[in-house]
Amino acid sequence: MISDLNVAVVAFNHISPFHLSIPSIVFAADKRPSHEQPWFNVRVCSIEQEVLQTNAGFSLSCNYGYAEISTADIIIVPSWNDPHQKPPEQLLETLRTAYQHGSQIVGLCLGAYVLAEAGLLNAKSATTHWAWTEDFKQRFPEINLNADALYIDQDQILTSAGVAAGIDCCLHIIRKHYGHSIANHVAKRLVVSPHREGNQTQFIEQPIAKSISDLRLSTALDSIRENLKQPYSLDDIAQQLCMSARSFTRQFKRLTGLSFNQWLLRERVGLVKNFLETTNHSIESIALQCGFNSSDSLRKQFNHYIGISPSNYRKTFKSSLKISTPIQIQK
Repeated sequence: MISDLNVAVVAFNHISPFHLSIPSIVFAADKRPSHEQPWFNVRVCSIEQEVLQTNAGFSLSCNYGYAEISTADIIIVPSWNDPHQKPPEQLLETLRTAYQHGSQIVGLCLGAYVLAEAGLLNAKSATTHWAWTEDFKQRFPEINLNADALYIDQDQILTSAGVAAGIDCCLHIIRKHYGHSIANHVAKRLVVSPHREGNQTQFIEQPIAKSISDLRLSTALDSIRENLKQPYSLDDIAQQLCMSARSFTRQFKRLTGLSFNQWLLRERVGLVKNFLETTNHSIESIALQCGFNSSDSLRKQFNHYIGISPSNYRKTFKSSLKISTPIQIQK
């Protein structure tokens, strides 16, 4: 039986409604196929008075507060109204205590400042919005800031860059707790990309999908992700897109920063991780479902990309999750 996860979203005066809506809509975007209960119980919690003013000219009424924050499985600080304003000590202490009790603490965008003030990021890697990276580095030199990352997950702590990266980070959390199939299903409902790696650069001077061919390529990659057990070749995909192999290779590198084979292996290894975390399937069975020719090939590539064997990865990560069998969702 899968237990629901309680998510507390921290709200405060002059909050941006858009930032507040990101975790609210991602974690409340789907229902289980068997009944109408959501995967997550999402509660917006005020750290000040019951009625809050937003920076958009309207107010919010919150029914929850510190009591719900302190008992949540996942606590999300979706932003912060002023990086130079220190958060209330009660909030900082609540976050520290919750972290010690095993809660996952998330700072989206400028919410990373709140986690930093609480001391939760000391000696850890983190990220925040690119426009504030120099300020963040100067104020918190003890934190290893990665200004290029979309999001970073380390030791119960997650931080992300700006608005779109916040969505990526929330989908990553769903993937971590419930697996790739549920995260992809939620992404499809929201009409967003199902998976962007956290180490993907956050600031790009020109939009990636600036042409019709870029959009067609992105669509093709999403289709491959949905059926990774099938064999794929660069020439076949290029032909489907009515492109020469040379043009496809150049455009693919520009879009992803990788060669096609590198990207395909990374996606397959990511799917292997999901199977190892959420199922008891044998390595041989997982190899076939993820497009590897053999279990030996899977082990070799997994060791290369992850640094440990599939068996050791399963021992390390499977026990910390709330599920042990694959989840099926209705189409």
